[in-house]
Formats: sequence, structure tokens, C-alpha cells
Amino acid sequence: MQDSIYRYAKVGLIHPMAFPETIRGEGPIVETLTRIAADDYFTAVEVTGIKEVAVRQKVRDILETSHLTVVFAGQPSLLLNKLNLNSEDPEERGKAVAQVRDSIDQACFLGAELVAVCSGVDPGERKREIAKGWLIDSLRNICSYAQSGKRMCVVLETFDRLTFGKHLLIGPSLEALEIAQEVKKEFPQFGLLIDLSHLPLLGEDITFTLKTVRDYLLHVHLGNCVLKDPQHPAYGDEHPRFGIKGGENDVEELCEFLKQLLDHGYLNPDRPRIMSFEIKPLPGESSEIVIANAKRTLNEAWARL
Repeated sequence: MQDSIYRYAKVGLIHPMAFPETIRGEGPIVETLTRIAADDYFTAVEVTGIKEVAVRQKVRDILETSHLTVVFAGQPSLLLNKLNLNSEDPEERGKAVAQVRDSIDQACFLGAELVAVCSGVDPGERKREIAKGWLIDSLRNICSYAQSGKRMCVVLETFDRLTFGKHLLIGPSLEALEIAQEVKKEFPQFGLLIDLSHLPLLGEDITFTLKTVRDYLLHVHLGNCVLKDPQHPAYGDEHPRFGIKGGENDVEELCEFLKQLLDHGYLNPDRPRIMSFEIKPLPGESSEIVIANAKRTLNEAWARL
């Protein structure tokens, strides 16, 4: 591809994954986010919940100065606290919805344009249909809050249902489509988030997934996973660097993903959308080198188009 990638997309990085010591809303948030903001390769960044109000203010100042487009990742607070938007217990669902509402408030404060969430744990085939109904109800509640004066987009990320992965309800693309169709009837700013690293874990290929969700796709993550070796330190949904031995995604797979994003209209010079790296260093690895790996991989994949 001769055109610059920035004509078609905003290239982002998920801060709490690239610097996992910050994922619980504490640690060197300001220092590590400053490194991203100072790197002009990135035109977008994804942040997550921050515990201290004073740190939030510093982060807002950085983001305002940086001219980065901001996304708020609400998934970590749901996953780390084992909160479930599709729980059969209304009190548990309420806790999950309240957490996402807090994420929306923080997102507004930080100037984000989009909040991402995930479903809760898969209850198994017998209870799956009723769980989808509870999830739809929770998402409608969240979208109503997000659009009441805030005009915030909400996206649902699709995860695996594997016991060695995240084991969430949503899930397969066809079922994600069902959810999106129902929620979007009332809330047009709702959509789906597809992560390249989750597709092997879902047993789906790129063509099938993008063809299925194309009309509801609002956000994209770029990453890798390890599926075949249970002894691998990155086994499951751990987002290792591209090209790691035993991994599923490298330049070739990313190139195919980009090609189909172009074909399906997601990468569009008339409306550049965000695609963010979701990559995490393994113990002993450098965040900076893993980030550089991702940039090189994207540069090479784009050049091959």
C-alpha cells in the first residue's frame, strides 16, 4: 500500500496491556502514558480506570496536550473484579452495570469518545439463551446512561469461551451479531469490537468474522495469542508479541486482517477509525521492545498490501 496508514486509520495502543503494572489503576500510570503520548507513531490510546483522582487529572492533562484520540477500556475492571453483565443474579448484574457507569464517567472526564466492555462468564449451553437476554438488558441500561448527555459510544468486545482463556458468553461472532442487532435497534451508537488475537481462540477465520459483523464493527484490536501449547507461558488469551514461537499471528495474518478491513470498509479514508495494538510483555520482556515489535509488524503488513 503506497498511501500512508494514517489516511485510513488511527493507530492506537492499549496502555494497561503494554504496561501491565498499571492495569489495576495504580502504579506508574503518568510515567508510562507520557511515553506513549510522546511517540508520534500513535494517534490514539486506550486507557482504563484510575484509582486516584489526582492521577486522573494528570492523565487528562497529558491527553489534552497530546492530541491523541482516546478510548476507555472498561474490560479490565469487569474481568479483574469478576463482574458479570449477564449474571442470573440481579444484584450481581447491578454491580457490573454500576462499574461500567463509573467507567463512562471516567471516560468522559478523560475525553474518551468510546467505552469498551465485555460480557460475563459463559454459564454453559443450558443457560446461554437466558444469559444473552440479561446481557442485552444490561447493555441497554449502559447505553442509555452513555447517551444521556454524554454521547458516548459503547462497544462489546468478543472473547473466547475456552476454559484456558477468558471463557466468556460473547463469544462467537454470530451470537455477538444477535446481541448487537437487538441493542442497536434502540441505541445506534452501540457496536462491536473485534480482536485479531481472539479469532484463533474462537475457531473463526478472518473472512467469516468480518463478513458477519461488518455492519456493527466500531473498533478493532491487533494482537496475537498462543493456542496449541499448554506449556507455553502465553497460552490462552495473553496477548504476546507478534511472531512469538508457537503463536498464531504475525505479519502474514495481520496483512490479511488489514486487507479485509479495507475490503469491508472499516479502513476508510473518508472516516479513519481506530485500530489499537493489544500486546503485553511476558515476564522479563521490555514493554518498549514489545511495542517496537508491534510497530514493525504493522509497518511490514501495511507495506505488503
